[in-house]
Amino acid sequence: MAKPTSVADSSPDVEASEAPVERPMPAAGALRWADERLGLGKIGKAGLRKVFPDHWSFLLGEIALYSFIILLITGVFLTIWFKPSMAEIEYDGSYQLLKGMPVSEAFASTLHISFDVRGGLLVRQIHHWAALLFVAAAFVHMLRVFFTGAFRKPREVNWLIGVGLMSMSLIAGFAGYSLPDDLLSGTGLRFVDGLIRSIPIIGTWAEFFVFAGEYPGDLVIPRLYMVHILLVPGLLLGLVSAHLALIVYHKHTQYPGPGRTENNVVGYPLFPVYMAKAGGFFFIVFGFLVLMGGLFQINPVWTYGPYDPAKVTAGSQPDWYMGWVEGAIRIVPNWEWHLGPTTWSWAIFLPGVGLMGVLFGLLAAWPFVEAWITGDKREHHILDRPRNAPTRTALGVAGMTCYAMFWIAGGNDILATRFHLNLNAITVFMRVAVFVAPVIAFLVTRRLCLSLQRSDRERALHGSEDGVIVRSREGGYSEDHVALPVDEQFTLTQHLQHEPLEVESGTDARGVRRKGGNSKLRARLSAWYLGRDIRKPSAAELADAAHHGTHELGSSDDDETAQLH
Repeated sequence: MAKPTSVADSSPDVEASEAPVERPMPAAGALRWADERLGLGKIGKAGLRKVFPDHWSFLLGEIALYSFIILLITGVFLTIWFKPSMAEIEYDGSYQLLKGMPVSEAFASTLHISFDVRGGLLVRQIHHWAALLFVAAAFVHMLRVFFTGAFRKPREVNWLIGVGLMSMSLIAGFAGYSLPDDLLSGTGLRFVDGLIRSIPIIGTWAEFFVFAGEYPGDLVIPRLYMVHILLVPGLLLGLVSAHLALIVYHKHTQYPGPGRTENNVVGYPLFPVYMAKAGGFFFIVFGFLVLMGGLFQINPVWTYGPYDPAKVTAGSQPDWYMGWVEGAIRIVPNWEWHLGPTTWSWAIFLPGVGLMGVLFGLLAAWPFVEAWITGDKREHHILDRPRNAPTRTALGVAGMTCYAMFWIAGGNDILATRFHLNLNAITVFMRVAVFVAPVIAFLVTRRLCLSLQRSDRERALHGSEDGVIVRSREGGYSEDHVALPVDEQFTLTQHLQHEPLEVESGTDARGVRRKGGNSKLRARLSAWYLGRDIRKPSAAELADAAHHGTHELGSSDDDETAQLH
């Protein structure tokens, strides 16, 4: 007989219970919290999978960026102990050779950082080397952008930002170079005082405004300190952020090659590949600067002594990026106007203030000038090989040569003493070389680029030599050619070639006057800029060359067979 069913007071199946909750890791919880409120997941998913191309020349911009980060880190350390004051005190620090001498607080605090703060001298020298590396890397990076045409549409604004970064870096470098208030930096500051005073009409007023009175005043170091640690770094941070944002927005340019078009990017994603490589490269740059700061002495202010307006350091030279301005001033003849009670020092203003304005003005205007000359309005995401833009490349090399001539002229006294040459003869020679050398560099560079274009055309059509020298029955020697791989052939012929613009008729077919059109000046400039390019082989020529090469290969095989029998 079956047992009666028992009635339970409760059951786990019907009782209300708390749903099981997976306990995430603390870090995951924080990320989820941030994602729910800021939407970081959607941004990170798109950003971390962003593809960047891979090429060694792209590291130049990274070196500049990492040097800037190192400058910020070391600058914070130096700011703790540096005193931006020109108040005169009696030095009572560790450096015995200057003990008891009257020095400014800025100079005394620099000596204190160098000799009394643990690691201070190392950080000072890392900071100085990083500043030089930052300017050099930015300079070479801009050259890479110029020679490869990365400034073209739609990146004109980013090029202008780069020009602004370059100009701001020069100001930051000069301001930091002047802060120790030693004899060498004071000589450079005196040089800038002369540049300011040479400005027509307002020069004297501008000098009194900058130095708070007659040079040297007692406020220029605090003002330069404000510019160096606050104003210019803030501008640099903003420009760098805008520069990187536009790179992400426009996508990174890439060199021509198989599978690379104007509509895609071939490379690696930002995470994990590019982030790992970039992080490693940052520490390589940091380690390199630490080695330089520890092994190579730079700016030993204690050997120069405190600044004295009545003294000038013999053989003094500015940092390398300002040497070309000094060289220009040294070789320009004495040219002055005396109009009433005023003196117009063109020998200082034109090569100093004017030349810097011309340089940055030309750099800023070039993307628009080239687009106007070529009539090119298309977007460009594939870079040019420098040989495929021979006139642009030649102009760039000519500009570099002119810069080098001015730079060499800035050390005419050093050249004269080291090589026992006549100072006046060096000055006269550089006056001529600064005009002649760029012209020679332009002609030679364009000729080399055109020769390389011809070589590329021949290689694309007929292949490259196989390296085997064959002697014929008649005693002659020859070398066969091997057809290029399709990928390499594509790389050699992928670039676009523009036709020179022609002068358009002033009226249309009905006799109505046209609006706009190409002027004679524009057509002549376009012919000069584009007219010498070597035409790349067409698809029909490549196909014909491939058929001809196959026929020749078959004929040579038949000849070898005949010789064997």
